[in-house]
Amino acid sequence: MKQILKNKYVVCAVGGLIAGFLNGLFGSGGGTVIVPFLERFLHLEKKKAHATAILIILAFTLVSLYFYSRGGHLQYGLAAQVSVGGVAGGYIGAKLLKKLPTGVIRKIFGACMLVAAFRMVVFS
Repeated sequence: MKQILKNKYVVCAVGGLIAGFLNGLFGSGGGTVIVPFLERFLHLEKKKAHATAILIILAFTLVSLYFYSRGGHLQYGLAAQVSVGGVAGGYIGAKLLKKLPTGVIRKIFGACMLVAAFRMVVFS
């Protein structure tokens, strides 16, 4: 039993390391990496994986925020303005997560990942 638990900690640490690295490097990657990781390797149900990812991303964000602010890379006024819509969108998204079927969530998430991939390949 301890060996299984120990392996789970290693799996969690490796997944977190990869997602955190991408989040720090690109300013994103938390959700696109951590959600599939939670589902595939830790066997979380889709809705729980999305919800849990938000808390995990908060930790990544706080660390990245610290280093970005030390480097003078933040636009505080712009961030405050965008955050107004982000808070409203987060509220709506959290409410919808509870109501939408898992298949619909999977399709929306997949579509968002495809759009992000397309933009990165075409516009880089």
